[in-house]
Amino acid sequence: MPTVKQFQVTFDCADPERVARFWCEALGYVVPPPPPGFASWDEFERTLPAERWGSAFACVDPNGAGPRLFFQKVPEGKTAKNRVHLDVRAAPGLEGDDRMAALESECERLVGLGATRVQRHEPDPMGLGHIVMEDPEGNVFCLD
Repeated sequence: MPTVKQFQVTFDCADPERVARFWCEALGYVVPPPPPGFASWDEFERTLPAERWGSAFACVDPNGAGPRLFFQKVPEGKTAKNRVHLDVRAAPGLEGDDRMAALESECERLVGLGATRVQRHEPDPMGLGHIVMEDPEGNVFCLD
């Protein structure tokens, strides 16, 4: 049987720190400590060539259970729908009105952090209902 591999999810974006900090707040993630010998990420970044400043940022699950999220600066903007997206499990175990109320509450919180609400999908025979959203740079995700 193959062993389970660790993985990270990588986002292309224009402002890696801004998008990373949104996802830290959205998921309860944290910024990892800087490399050994550096008091801060700013101190580390100053050792890089100027053209690499602000080119990447990361966040991690403080419990070590979820994947590392990595954000890298790219010159082009988002031009098409994501082929992969995150489902943020904001109402596990809930159904009906209780589930949709929990999703709406989380949606409101995330909009306050810079997300955009796109569309609410009501519960039906095929699903329990969810809300489609976009992060501050337009990356689509769902509140599920």
